[in-house]
Amino acid sequence: MASIPHSLVMSSGNLASAASVSDLLRSSSSGVPLKSLGRTRFGVKRSEMSVSAKLRKVKKHEYPWPDDADLNVKGGPLVHLSHFKPLKEKPKPVTLDFEKPLMDLQKKIVDVQKMANETGLDFSDQIILLETKYQQALKDLYTHLTPIQRVNIARHPNRPTFLDHIFNITERFVELHGDRCGYDDPAIVTGIGTIDGKNYMFMGHQKGRNTKENIQRNFGMPTPHGYRKALRMMYYADHHGFPIITFIDTPGAYADLKSEELGQGEAIAHNLRTMFGLKVPIISIVIGEGGSGGALAIGCANKMLMLENAVFYVASPEACAAILWKSAKAAPKAAEKLKITSGELCKLGIADGIIPEPLGGAHADPHWTSQQIKTAILDSMDELNKMDTENLLKHRSLKYRKIGGFQEGVPVDPKKKVNMKKKEEPIVKPGKSCEELEGEVEDLKQKILKAKESSSLPPEEGLNEMLKKLKIEVDYEFSEAMKSLGLKDKLTSLQEDFDKARNSQDQALTISLKDKIEKLKHEFKQILHTAPNYPSLKYKADMLSEISKAKDHSENNSKASALKQEINIKFKEVLDRPDIKSKMEALKSEIEASGLQSVTELSEDQKEKILQIKQEIEVELGEILKQMDLHVQPRSVSNMKNKVEELNQETMAVMEDMINSSDLKNQIELLKLEKAKAGQNNLSPETKSKIQAMEDEIKKTIFDAMNSSALKEKYERLTSELSNEEDNSSSVDESRVNFEAKRSFV
Repeated sequence: MASIPHSLVMSSGNLASAASVSDLLRSSSSGVPLKSLGRTRFGVKRSEMSVSAKLRKVKKHEYPWPDDADLNVKGGPLVHLSHFKPLKEKPKPVTLDFEKPLMDLQKKIVDVQKMANETGLDFSDQIILLETKYQQALKDLYTHLTPIQRVNIARHPNRPTFLDHIFNITERFVELHGDRCGYDDPAIVTGIGTIDGKNYMFMGHQKGRNTKENIQRNFGMPTPHGYRKALRMMYYADHHGFPIITFIDTPGAYADLKSEELGQGEAIAHNLRTMFGLKVPIISIVIGEGGSGGALAIGCANKMLMLENAVFYVASPEACAAILWKSAKAAPKAAEKLKITSGELCKLGIADGIIPEPLGGAHADPHWTSQQIKTAILDSMDELNKMDTENLLKHRSLKYRKIGGFQEGVPVDPKKKVNMKKKEEPIVKPGKSCEELEGEVEDLKQKILKAKESSSLPPEEGLNEMLKKLKIEVDYEFSEAMKSLGLKDKLTSLQEDFDKARNSQDQALTISLKDKIEKLKHEFKQILHTAPNYPSLKYKADMLSEISKAKDHSENNSKASALKQEINIKFKEVLDRPDIKSKMEALKSEIEASGLQSVTELSEDQKEKILQIKQEIEVELGEILKQMDLHVQPRSVSNMKNKVEELNQETMAVMEDMINSSDLKNQIELLKLEKAKAGQNNLSPETKSKIQAMEDEIKKTIFDAMNSSALKEKYERLTSELSNEEDNSSSVDESRVNFEAKRSFV
């Protein structure tokens, strides 16, 4: 009934006026008599009517203007519109766990001062000494803070909030409320303020300074309405050209059921997308803790600055520890691994600068901290104002595109390296005795023999493992031999030169390096037999060669057996063909019907049929072998090929003897020397003719030696045999071509 106009309320009146009031009351929204609703009783008498209403007492507010408004207040009269007022009582000091040693020193200073006041004695020297000690301890403590200690400072109850800094750095500030689609979220505060006469759009997370304010501000955790309010102010600032400055101080977005129903994730995502397209400079400052998407929703900026003891994380250390180590007690370890401090984030390129704090944290001197923030804002804004719109957008985009990367060549802590990858144990430690290796080889031989007896494949894994062991052993023995012979340093320097030459294009360096390698090899071979471990080295090298041959033989046998099996399958397929099978069955029945006792009794007609079937099978099998990239070679062709190979080997032996002879060797050395003197380019005609004459003389000497030997007769006889051969295979032709090519070279 409080909504009834006062003009309708009367204590007495005539019936006509009472009737009019009754009619008016009956004409309520639904047309139902108010008496029937049971809310109010009307006392109707013959001569008078009375209406009574109970009014609720409302507490008097000082809003929008207090009764004693000060027009000269700092920031102007509009400051009175803000709900944020100075606290009537100073906040109680809060001591963190790691600050307790400092409190002990401070207590000693207070006790000494109290004693001096009570006794009247002079303790100024002791007090100065204790204060100096206190300042030094304070400096040492806050210079070497651990990550979890910085987290505790960022969450300090007395740490200055967003509005504390705003009223310290702005000349005027007007708070703007509401998102125009819900309600005004007090966890995010937005407004327009001026610094040095220039307007900026400020927005940030606002925590409470005491329990009552924290409940009102929801502990700085915004709902979707708060992010939509910030989005509305972003569009407003972009339209009017106001630079945007955001302050981040939240443990994260408020994750209750109602917020999720109202689209918490959509609101954050919308802010992220919008901030990358705003055409005004954006600066974000982390003044406390920045948690996950709740902080990033107003943190996509051209520059992100952090207070010295602020933290920025995707998950709080306690949540990370609960996930990874199943206990929140591992939060210090998680804080270290997460790299959430300002220094670490600047190294990673996520943060762009660090704003210093006084010793003891920002709450030790809030006004000084605010002035440092103001200086950082002005310096960053001077840099961003020099960019045009296109470069500003590109700068903001590239800032986030370049986050993340790889570091190469950075030494890794051995403990971390062990945890990163499990170290693989070597197959064998080098330096085994010959007796131990011989026993292992004998065991392997027994396994191979058993495999042969059982007609199964030899143990490939055993062969491969033994080869690896022997290679390690041989390398170890060679290294020991190098050390004992005093060639290790030469080998090391040669390896360094080789690494340099591999990346160099200098041919002279490569040639000189080859000469050095050849000299070292020659020197090593000459004195290798004098090494103390030479018998062991030779034994292991011979064993390695023997096992390698055994493996090659095993592989060849396995390939041959597989090929043989495949050929037999193809041959069976040819014999099982219906046309060939019917011919063979008919010929077999014919021979059985004739009653022959031996092959010699076969008639010529039967022998012809057998040859025809044989030739047909051979043709079919030859086609199949060609498809398998196999070539059938007749016996006569094989014999001729062996003869050609023997003649080739004999010819090469004669050539080697001729080349190693003293006279011919001297001629070749003179030819090399002459070519080296002449160089590769710009040869004079005289030099060319001289070199050509020397080459002709060397060729004539070799040719005469070849003609005077018995090789000429063998070559002519073999040539005649090849010419008389009717079916020369392609392989024989190739062999003959190779032989003639070698002879022409000689």
